[in-house]
Amino acid sequence: MDTDKRVVFLVTEDWYFYSHRMPIARGLIKSGCEVVLLTRVNQHKARIEQEGVNVIPLGLKRESKNIIFEIKAVIEIALLYRKLKPHLVHHVAVKPILYGSIAAILTGVPKVVNAFAGLGFIFSEKKKQISRLIRWGFIQAYRSVFMSGKIHAIFQNPEDKALFEQLKIVNKKQSTLIRGSGVDPEQYRCIKEPKGTVTILFGARMLWDKGVGELIRAARILKKEGLIFRVILAGVPDPSNPNSVDTQTLRKWHDQGIAEWFGFQTDMAKLFSQVHIVTLPSYREGVSKFLIEAASCGRPIVTTDTSGCREIVVDNKNGFLVPVKDAEALAGALSKLICDPGLRKKMGSCGRIMVLQSFSDKIVVEKTLAFYRQVWN
Repeated sequence: MDTDKRVVFLVTEDWYFYSHRMPIARGLIKSGCEVVLLTRVNQHKARIEQEGVNVIPLGLKRESKNIIFEIKAVIEIALLYRKLKPHLVHHVAVKPILYGSIAAILTGVPKVVNAFAGLGFIFSEKKKQISRLIRWGFIQAYRSVFMSGKIHAIFQNPEDKALFEQLKIVNKKQSTLIRGSGVDPEQYRCIKEPKGTVTILFGARMLWDKGVGELIRAARILKKEGLIFRVILAGVPDPSNPNSVDTQTLRKWHDQGIAEWFGFQTDMAKLFSQVHIVTLPSYREGVSKFLIEAASCGRPIVTTDTSGCREIVVDNKNGFLVPVKDAEALAGALSKLICDPGLRKKMGSCGRIMVLQSFSDKIVVEKTLAFYRQVWN
């Protein structure tokens, strides 16, 4: 990696950057680059700056739909790009990709990397007319952005990459595949499962399209069959997402004893050590970091046979893949693991090996920095 280059990251939330992109920033700093982060500052600014990243607060909000505010956001980003004169900007997720790319084109930023952390509800709600209209608008916007030869893309799973190539948004020379954000196997260690009642962990934003409704239905099925187990929901609603589960519903499930709602968790490694099984019956993912963390900790996984989930789970090896929106199949797979501690141990060990071979943060950083070099050349 060439030294004395300035790389600017544009991410909507500081916590997300610290959780998912900090290893890449460390790799850049180690190679001699200056790293700047533009983001909405919440609680992680000091922690990020301690690692050598210059954090600049940004007014961009994921939930905003005010056109005047959105135009102001693009202008704010463009003014910062003009001032910072980055050699490369790295955008993550929808708004940063669209707004940041426009700002980069307007200000002459030499190179742009757009990282798709999944395609979101716009590409998962295929049956709704309104979603089809919105999807068409986003496709046109993405096509306009990627017309520039200096703009490149990182996808987390092959389905998303193939879809964007099929829609003629990107070409193969513009994009690469890097599976997920990676995890630190030393932080997420393989620990023996705890004694006591078998506990199932669901960790994600509380969204319907993460499959939380199917998990609740599966739990009701299993309880009717007389199985004894616990379900933990770790995460909070996302009011800016139209598929968010409301807090009243989460509290109702908690009060009924169907699932224990733990809310947001700061120490996921500790939580993994307290559970036996991990599940995420999502409708679509980029590549789920939650599932990679679970595999690293040696926990068997039940997830859906869909993009972003099947990259991590090989059916009948380190877990089970079930059809999307199929609560009965989900219940059946969970039942097998609840009743068979030997199977849990065997699958958990397979998952740990997979992480060490393919999903460690070291591997992801090396691939990302190699892509930067390719872009710069």
